[in-house]
Amino acid sequence: MALPLLNKKNILDKEPPKEIGFVDHLEALRWHLVRMAVALFIFSVVAYIYIEEIFDRVILAPTHKEFPSYVWLCKLGDLLHLKELCLEDVKISFQNTQLSGQFMMSFSAAFSFGFVLAFPYMIWELWRFIKPALTLRELKHSRGIIFWISLLFFFGVWFGYFIITPYTVNFFASYTLSNQFQNIIKIDDYLDSLLSLVLGTGLVFELPVAVYFLSKLGMLAPAFMKEYRKYAIVIILVIAAVITPPDVVSQIIVTIPLWILYEISIVISGRVQKERIRKEKEFFSS
Repeated sequence: MALPLLNKKNILDKEPPKEIGFVDHLEALRWHLVRMAVALFIFSVVAYIYIEEIFDRVILAPTHKEFPSYVWLCKLGDLLHLKELCLEDVKISFQNTQLSGQFMMSFSAAFSFGFVLAFPYMIWELWRFIKPALTLRELKHSRGIIFWISLLFFFGVWFGYFIITPYTVNFFASYTLSNQFQNIIKIDDYLDSLLSLVLGTGLVFELPVAVYFLSKLGMLAPAFMKEYRKYAIVIILVIAAVITPPDVVSQIIVTIPLWILYEISIVISGRVQKERIRKEKEFFSS
């Protein structure tokens, strides 16, 4: 089976697209993946070089009362007269229970930071693989796609780190069943929770992009999203309840941006559907 390979020269010269075999496509994909892996490795090495500073100033920062989010939220709470937004200072004791625990955590943390830093480049490499198969009109409508994907991801990471993480850390670190119990948290559990929250939120914020491509493929329509909006809101509330402490204020803080993203996704799906209908009318009328 031969698949068309389009490039800018083909389009401008109006020549028929070249065809390459399925194996050639796999070979091209392999080199894109290799370059992505190299970029991930380089950024991970850079993060590993500064891993001590990353742990002190980034990973462990939400455990200190000087963390910016605690200051911002408390000021916002004073303005809105919501004392719940002011988080109490909590002292956390960490422990390492494995001989190689801290050494292995430095690798996992460096890899995660390398992934965040290399994310735009990796998306760009995937786009370079997909781009030759798109038409001129599709390329026009997808202009700036790398910027928007990266922006949504970084905004999600920012939201997860500065908004969700402080509430989560503060709640679980101070929660006790009895005064006789003392929370001594394993550092690897803390690290896994933090990375899951931050990276997970970054990926969740890619919802508009996922809706765009699903709508392009005809697998999703705005009517469907509007019809099942109430179920989507319930799912969003469940997600907010899972990733935040069980208090109303923090759940609302997480629910609002996710809901906004869902409504934006409906608009995006509607525009994609209109474009697809217009294309079909032009095709059948010609």
